[in-house]
Amino acid sequence: MGEKTEDAAPHDRRSRLRRSLSRWADSGEAHARDLRATYAEAGDVSIADAPDRERVSLRGTIKTVTLRPRGGVPALEAELEDGSGVITIVWLGRRRIAGIGPGRAMRVEGRIGSATGHRVLFNPRYELIP
Repeated sequence: MGEKTEDAAPHDRRSRLRRSLSRWADSGEAHARDLRATYAEAGDVSIADAPDRERVSLRGTIKTVTLRPRGGVPALEAELEDGSGVITIVWLGRRRIAGIGPGRAMRVEGRIGSATGHRVLFNPRYELIP
């Protein structure tokens, strides 16, 4: 009996880990669905469907905010997500902007470009959404 308990224990741990990871993945998908539903109502184009090099208006929630110098100039970077995708927002010459932080909803306007293989919106007009 002692052998069966030892053999069953690693299997039980793997099963619990799989269940936990599955729930975590499902919650991420549910979160993305909720974001898409929230921002689709606003009438702005989704991040995934936004065309490059054309003026766009996007809405989403800030995932992260980072201070990352570019060419010796301070640059505040934020990742904006709307459930369909993520885009990097960069404000050149800024170290911080009041109200910009993770979890904050906002609307941005500008032209999408590409930097190091990622879609980027430089110095957009922005509006904080309550």
